[in-house]
Amino acid sequence: MTGTYVGLLLGCGLFCVWWSMWVPSEPVRTGPRRTTPADRLRDELVQAGYESVGPRSLVTGCAVAFVVVLLLVLATTSVAPVALCFALMAGYAPLALVRSRARRRRASLRELWPDAVDNIASGVRAGLALPEALGQLGRRGPEELRPAFAAFAEDYRTTGRFQDCLDRLKERLSDPVGDRLVESLRIAREVGGSDLGRLLRTLSTFLREDARTRAELETRQGWTVNAARLAVAAPWVVLAMLATRPESISAYSTTTGALVLAAGAAVTLVAYRLMLHIGRLPEDERVLR
Repeated sequence: MTGTYVGLLLGCGLFCVWWSMWVPSEPVRTGPRRTTPADRLRDELVQAGYESVGPRSLVTGCAVAFVVVLLLVLATTSVAPVALCFALMAGYAPLALVRSRARRRRASLRELWPDAVDNIASGVRAGLALPEALGQLGRRGPEELRPAFAAFAEDYRTTGRFQDCLDRLKERLSDPVGDRLVESLRIAREVGGSDLGRLLRTLSTFLREDARTRAELETRQGWTVNAARLAVAAPWVVLAMLATRPESISAYSTTTGALVLAAGAAVTLVAYRLMLHIGRLPEDERVLR
């Protein structure tokens, strides 16, 4: 029996040695991870300040708004094409609200980032370590940025892993400027040297000049965007007023009326997107996620 047990143990050991030689290969990523629509939508939700809302919840809200408005308008006017038009607008409204709020908040943060970088540079000059200089932004930094950096300080006190804490900070910020700052600090931490203060001053100057230039351009081109919104809203306001008169709205219950509404909606959408493309400055993308 002893020989049998020894043989089994020897066989198990040889099998384990043989098994350890065949390590499953992980898929090699040849490039950066492709950004999906869900990733962009999640970034917009975080930028808008709705961190607790996920992309699925937003899509569900759009669907609910579509169904509710469709049933209400259909019950009021009994004209399906008109009800469908207003239901599509209502279904898009939550997404438009999130994007508008995210755009305004990005513009607001663009003005705050230079001060945040200056605070980090001041902390480094005062002799603080880089993680401590980042963490103190949770107490003395710009008001809107304090929660993210306070969470970073808590993560670093708990784990002590600077790189992992930077990754989580990027997720909380979900901001292109924040990505640039985080990656600059990551490189400075890995490479070391005495040029960190100069790097931060250069980054602060660049961000301040970029924010000033964009603010001037947005002020000059704001009338184009406002004119596009007014031109889009006007025909549908008229249609909403016509919906209060059953004898006027009944014309759209026919096939010809439905085609007129479809053509008007298509022309409105194309013209609006074209005006926005002409008048709006390109937004920064998260290329360093």
